[in-house]
Amino acid sequence: MAAVFLVTLYEYSPLFYIALVSVCFLVTSALVLGWFGLGVPVILRNSEETESSTRVLKKRMRQVKNPFGLEIPNPATASVTRGVTLTPDCLEDCVLTCYWGCNVQKLHEALQKHVYCFRIKTPQALEDALYNEYLYKQQYLQSIKRNDKAEKYCQLPEDAQVVDFGPVPRARYPLVALLTLADEEDREIYDIIAMVAVIHIPDESYRLSCRILYQYLLLAQGQYHDLKQLFMSANSPAPSSSDTFPGESSTDRGLLEKAGLAGDEPELQEENSKDCVVCQNGPVNWVLLPCRHTCLCDGCIKYFQQCPMCRQFVQESFPLCSKKEQDEDESTHV
Repeated sequence: MAAVFLVTLYEYSPLFYIALVSVCFLVTSALVLGWFGLGVPVILRNSEETESSTRVLKKRMRQVKNPFGLEIPNPATASVTRGVTLTPDCLEDCVLTCYWGCNVQKLHEALQKHVYCFRIKTPQALEDALYNEYLYKQQYLQSIKRNDKAEKYCQLPEDAQVVDFGPVPRARYPLVALLTLADEEDREIYDIIAMVAVIHIPDESYRLSCRILYQYLLLAQGQYHDLKQLFMSANSPAPSSSDTFPGESSTDRGLLEKAGLAGDEPELQEENSKDCVVCQNGPVNWVLLPCRHTCLCDGCIKYFQQCPMCRQFVQESFPLCSKKEQDEDESTHV
């Protein structure tokens, strides 16, 4: 019956053509206006709808004091044959132990043992977890005093005859530095009881400049966290990789990325001005995850679902300091 009705309508009435043209017009209008989800932005929205749709999750943070700090003062001069200079900067007396050619798998197994089996509070505990899967150990017998930034020189012995650590994928990290608290009483005070730093050292295979790849903070409760840099906003443009790391080629970096030895991009150069990249008025306070860009103030954070720096969607965010801490800091400066 429907077919007969359509044939009759087609033969005897112009309404068919009018209906067909109307349908085509509606379909075309829907495509243009984005009714079918083609990403055309909606112009008319009230403020309440906009604010609720752009709200991101706030990550709950717990403030702890990290007693360990480690820097490489002269990364350009470091190499496997010449060694590397490390500068510990600790809040308490600590012990520095360096492991050359540490087995990658054994190191991560040791971190898991810290969670499930026993706590790595001393160098001996880490050595027991590694099963001596390293080429050479260098331990400084005298403990490093608190706030003492004395440089410590670390080098492989000549009889080791190591000029590189093999092809990709590498089975050994070039250097692993362990910082532990020297006094047993301090281990009861701090939540963080040890820090493991994985360091890349240039060799004959890869000329990538010396840098800290990973830093793991070991907690007394049996957890460990990967310490990552925050990318702060700055008025000056970010330094290019060729300016920051002279002699680094794209081939070397690509091979290191395949081996899991390529660290994060260098942090932007810090300046005195740390204003919000959006309003250029409020101080930067919010860290966006997972990109770790720190570029928004308290007033602008609620309007963004994507990072204004890299356009990555924001899954979580957390403040560097609370409103109360900001008010106390401003009153101190006044």
